[in-house]
Amino acid sequence: MQGIRGAVQYVRRQVGAARTAVRRAWTEPGRERDLVVQALKAALAAWVAWLVAGWWLQAPMAFVAPWVAILLVESTVYRSIAHGLQQLAAIATGTVVATCVALLLNSSITAMALVLPTVVLLGNWRRLGSQGIYAATGALFVLTGGPVTIASSTARVAEAVFGALVGIAVNALIRPPVYLRSTRAALEDAAEEAREILDRTADRLTSDDWDPHGADELHEQALRLYRLVHQARAAVDWGRESLRANPRRRSRMVSPPGQDYDDAVTVLDYVAVHITGVTRLMLEACHDDRKKPRPGPRLTKPYAEFLHTTARAICLYTRTRFAPDGHDERAEHELRETVEDLLGTLEDLRQRLPGAVPADPEALETYGTLLTQARRLADQLVSRDS
Repeated sequence: MQGIRGAVQYVRRQVGAARTAVRRAWTEPGRERDLVVQALKAALAAWVAWLVAGWWLQAPMAFVAPWVAILLVESTVYRSIAHGLQQLAAIATGTVVATCVALLLNSSITAMALVLPTVVLLGNWRRLGSQGIYAATGALFVLTGGPVTIASSTARVAEAVFGALVGIAVNALIRPPVYLRSTRAALEDAAEEAREILDRTADRLTSDDWDPHGADELHEQALRLYRLVHQARAAVDWGRESLRANPRRRSRMVSPPGQDYDDAVTVLDYVAVHITGVTRLMLEACHDDRKKPRPGPRLTKPYAEFLHTTARAICLYTRTRFAPDGHDERAEHELRETVEDLLGTLEDLRQRLPGAVPADPEALETYGTLLTQARRLADQLVSRDS
């Protein structure tokens, strides 16, 4: 009964997520709409390839053209071109090897036993990348598609070339994908998560109640910030790749992610490292079996102030780097003032540390590490602000 109830809840969540995705695709630009557009483009590429190769030219192996076309409507134009060249090389390799061996042995069954291991090994050649498996596919088309002739094998390669051209052309000429919007959204999501956990951790540091459940939630949120930063880094790389060989790059409205994006990822990475260390200290201090000393108020108060100031600096930092008009003088001025406050708070923390930490080597090591991380984080914000 419990399993059935859990399954029903899972199905309901999936149906709700599907409805949300459909509504977003219909009402607003975003990842969901991009996926729908790419699906429609892939269908269009396959339809055009079949219309020409199958209906008009009536090619003997016309299905190869729409098959290749639909595969090459990739997530970026650059990837369509790169994978298209690799896929054609793999198909041609498998086709040539299978044709030569089958004609030499005059037996498709015997040729298959010899050819398939060979082309599978050839498919692992690094220059073919992820498309190497199509060497075996090309060989199978030859050996299972009836009598083997040079003419039929040439036709297969020609149809693959035509399908690749159609797929690449459709992806490049009809709303070529650009992922700069998702890149900025990923960075803003990570920055908002960082600001929230910095403020929550600061509030918890100065509270009287350090319960294990709350400390565990904070540490889990810090680990989740790691994943968001990783996704933001991947989104920056994805955004740059989406502009390579992309006709929309010529538009003045589209510019590649600059150094500001890389700087933001670096700062957020330092935040993730720092806040994970702080939340781990709180988590260990909440468990008696860990025997970690709880920091006293002389240390937690300035440390909490440091975290609150860092949260404010992160918020202002994203405003200065990703302002709608590209420049926000007020935010830049506030950021400089906040960074100065941050350095002052850090200096106060350093002054209080010797008298606030008990004469325990483990405590000194823990607090010294956190202070070092705090210094590095402050240095990152200062260097990115200057």
